[in-house]
Amino acid sequence: MSNIRITKQFSFETGHALYGYDGKCKNVHGHSYKLSVTVMGQPITDNSNVKYGMVIDFTDLKKIVKEEIVDVFDHATVFNKNTPHIELAKELKERDHHVILVDYQPTSEMMVIDFAAKIKNRLPENIKLHAIKLQETDTSFAEWFASDN
Repeated sequence: MSNIRITKQFSFETGHALYGYDGKCKNVHGHSYKLSVTVMGQPITDNSNVKYGMVIDFTDLKKIVKEEIVDVFDHATVFNKNTPHIELAKELKERDHHVILVDYQPTSEMMVIDFAAKIKNRLPENIKLHAIKLQETDTSFAEWFASDN
């Protein structure tokens, strides 16, 4: 049986700031992120299985990515918890804003690494995470490939 790759796309809005950065992105700002998640596996060959012919049901993949990424990061502001932004985060939280504190600089590169780990932990054993693409703008994105890691 052949290995097949399938991809599901998602979108969400997230704000962030890059502490210590020497450009505009040191300021709090946001992006309309586009996330593509590609998994690989073999289609189910048991014709009595309701998922017959599928690698994974797109609905099942959607549930994983929504729970781990989209529902968590959508309309949140992300800060590195090891920077002075912690004070701003505290104030925003006190004003009932959705703030996520991470232990990394919240660049697309680092977010895609974080997302890959979260998604991999939830996939069935027979399904492998192949790639993730996190698009920050129409012309800028970060990609993670299992073959590189």
